[in-house]
Amino acid sequence: MSARRGALSGHLAAASFALLIFLTVDVNARPANVSVHKEKIPNSKENNEILPPDHLNGVKMEMDGHLNKDFHQEVFLGKEMEEFEEDSEPRKNRKKLVEIFSKVDFNKDRSVSAKEMQRWIMEKTEEHFQEAVEENKLSFRAVDPDGDGHVTWDEYRVKFLASKGFNEKEVAEKIKNNEELKVDEETQEVLESLKDRWFQADNPPADQLLNEEEFLSFLHPEHSRGMLKYMVKEIIRDLDQDGDKELTLSEFISLPMGTVENQQAQDIDDDWVRERKKEFEEVIDSNHNGIVTMEELEEYMDPMNEYNALNEAKQMIAVADENQNHSLELEEILKYSEYFTGSKLMDYARNVHEEF
Repeated sequence: MSARRGALSGHLAAASFALLIFLTVDVNARPANVSVHKEKIPNSKENNEILPPDHLNGVKMEMDGHLNKDFHQEVFLGKEMEEFEEDSEPRKNRKKLVEIFSKVDFNKDRSVSAKEMQRWIMEKTEEHFQEAVEENKLSFRAVDPDGDGHVTWDEYRVKFLASKGFNEKEVAEKIKNNEELKVDEETQEVLESLKDRWFQADNPPADQLLNEEEFLSFLHPEHSRGMLKYMVKEIIRDLDQDGDKELTLSEFISLPMGTVENQQAQDIDDDWVRERKKEFEEVIDSNHNGIVTMEELEEYMDPMNEYNALNEAKQMIAVADENQNHSLELEEILKYSEYFTGSKLMDYARNVHEEF
């Protein structure tokens, strides 16, 4: 992920842990005085499944404040997004897209309206939700070794450090004996951030234990209104330069993707500013007063907001609506397939009625 400048320069130390950039970092955390052995382990999905992901499927903004560039594809394809990524054969992708169109076209009039697209977006978002719930079941089992249905912070801390290559038995023994763990500064900062997030996910009455539902909120804040508020607060904290807990346009676009070193980098930065400006003015700032409040950002971030889904449906239709009838025909979706699926199928938009 690209490095930030300006107000976010203090977070660069944790850049390799992109999933936690948006969280509070305790820079005054004491270095521990007992070392633990760190082993080299393969970087696999299994090792990372107990960590909060930086990217949340079907959520418009990443946890670090970047816009989710895959959002349109995620809410149009749902689980089938992986199939389009893995199978780049245009004819097969075209056939899949025709099948998806027929499902979105609920009333079978060979045209997709904004209401039909809204309904589809909500279905695909719910699909992502259910996928996260199923993954959470596996992740929870991984951090609940005694199977009592609750996870302590220490139990999670052991598994987290083990996933980072530390000796699990050694870490567990030192925690059991109340000995501090000497870990590198970066890992220490991440632990402090995780701990803060852990206690935020602990629903009242707080018992310092997380059950499976609370652990889901810990990994996926979009599943909890309270954690969604927390995520919004942290994003605003990172972007808000004058401390008024609101965002102006200039604050929202003050995160260029990287240092401009050549014309190509300048073009990337220009695109970054253009995209964020459009999203701020047309979508996030709902009352168009030039200021985004926490409430507005929370509504924008809420993946199950039906009003947002309708607005998103209208935007998606506008991208490909060449005949300006406020709906989409199959030919239009095929022609603009890269926007909806990431695959270019323009050459295969001819004679579509033979298959549909």
